[in-house]
Amino acid sequence: MIDIASLEDVSLLRESVSLECKLAIGRDGKGALPEDFWPTYSAMANVDGGVVVLGLRERNGHFEVMGIDNVEKVRTELFNNLNNRQKVSVNLLTDQHVRELAMDGKTLLVVEIPRARRQQRPVYLTANPLSGNTYRRLNEGDRPLADEEVKRMLADQVEDSRDSRVLPHFGVKDLDSDSLKAYRNIFRADKPDHPWLALDDTDFLRMLGGWREDRATGETGLTVAGLLMFGQWTSISEALPFYFLDYQERPADYAASVRWLDRVVPDGTWSGNVFDFFRRVVTRLTADLKVPFVLKDGLRQDDTPTHKALREALVNTLVHADFTGRLSVLVVKEPAGFSFRNPGGLRVPVQQALQGGVSDCRNRTMQQMFLMIGLGERAGSGMSRILHGWQDLGHSVRLVEKFEPQEHSLLEMTWAMPSAESATESSGESSGESSGESSGESSTPILALLAQTPKLTATALAQRLGLTPRAVEKQLAKLKEQGRLRRIGPNKGGHWEVLEP
Repeated sequence: MIDIASLEDVSLLRESVSLECKLAIGRDGKGALPEDFWPTYSAMANVDGGVVVLGLRERNGHFEVMGIDNVEKVRTELFNNLNNRQKVSVNLLTDQHVRELAMDGKTLLVVEIPRARRQQRPVYLTANPLSGNTYRRLNEGDRPLADEEVKRMLADQVEDSRDSRVLPHFGVKDLDSDSLKAYRNIFRADKPDHPWLALDDTDFLRMLGGWREDRATGETGLTVAGLLMFGQWTSISEALPFYFLDYQERPADYAASVRWLDRVVPDGTWSGNVFDFFRRVVTRLTADLKVPFVLKDGLRQDDTPTHKALREALVNTLVHADFTGRLSVLVVKEPAGFSFRNPGGLRVPVQQALQGGVSDCRNRTMQQMFLMIGLGERAGSGMSRILHGWQDLGHSVRLVEKFEPQEHSLLEMTWAMPSAESATESSGESSGESSGESSGESSTPILALLAQTPKLTATALAQRLGLTPRAVEKQLAKLKEQGRLRRIGPNKGGHWEVLEP
């Protein structure tokens, strides 16, 4: 809700993705709902909602209060049109969303438009959602959506799960037998006494939801989930032409060099399915993580909260992805942290996703397949666990919903930055101290970072610590002389081993 209490507040208003101001005085100057209110209503409802203030006029980038003489007429016109399905597809407003605001002896009408639920989107004008009648708010503008984007919103509206559909003419021949075998081995290790282990592959798939009979049509066969999880890349691409999975490990200077250290994409050398992508990528995400020596019931525990948060983030990305969209799933590992791009918008608002408690997974069958081998969450707590698990370690998490170039969400998990005080100390230069003792104390941030990510370069360390590469190189040399740090392998492609924290 915006807070307007004075003319000074009005002068500070600027139209944005969540705020629009309109004159609304009508031909007679007494007040009328402007026709361009409706594209804004559709646009805001299809994103995160927003506020429209009626009765303001813009001049030279600033707003002045004109007011509405006949406020009741405008309010009545608003609700009459909201309840007219030939005008707009759904009414999201109640009396509580529309309030009068007295200002300088005049009256404004403030309309708060909430975000539409998934089952209500797209919110569109006229009786036809296509042909430019559906809008989305971008910056301070209302942009009509292409029919392709609207159709994906319609599919999300009517299909609680996007991956349970039976695929005509697809069958066992489209599966990668090694992928299914690997999954069954993990299933067996996790649930050694489970009755499904005695089933053949088709019946096992049926129990998982990868193979089913459509009771409405009588059609029996492979589901979208079965093909995505265990299929061959050529078959998956035939059913879902825009399907693509991409993992990139990037250096610190990626923006300038546009190159990667490692990459995993479907390239014909492996199955290309979701399950095998997960197996290949999860080991790469966690390959450099330090595992402390911790015993529980006499057994070493190699699974840290960092491992769990990254694994949860990867599963979350795969089970929420809209594989019909033109964007790929993109997982990036770089010195600063990790990012997970998920094609398709969020099914619940960002804050609700972070808070947890509401489960609205786009690919519920595939989510269940991961759950059956001990991965992921179904109680709507997956993102909340990622958030708290990562933040409890002192790192930062950001989840955003974006709409360009296509609708997608982005989860960014960034390593904690050492404090400015620690960074200054770690240079060993500003204080002028050069004794072995003070050098060892001031090098703690470098050792901590290398213990967490052994492949960090001097340049990457410098960026993390806010120092010059030369200062970091001096500290690395001192640490090696002191026997607290050792270089394993060549300068390019090797890694650091912390001998003494």
